[in-house]
Amino acid sequence: MPDNTLRVIEVKKGESIDRSLKRLKNMLDSEGILEEMRRRRAFEDVTTRNKRKARSAKKRYKARWKFQENKAAELETHDLTGGL
Repeated sequence: MPDNTLRVIEVKKGESIDRSLKRLKNMLDSEGILEEMRRRRAFEDVTTRNKRKARSAKKRYKARWKFQENKAAELETHDLTGGL
């Protein structure tokens, strides 16, 4: 179910409007709202959607693999140094 609540940023005292707009943009971007808005501007057929999803899945898998590889290297180093 879509979340229809408004996103609110309070402008702090002495803060410029540009800075508060940047905070709003960062919040919307982190929630994925801007990406969805850009995606919905034009019709996206099924094959294009599947290609986009495959690209993002590949990117997620690559990031996950890199994280697991780094974690394994840290554990090896930890074991070799005797827990230091």
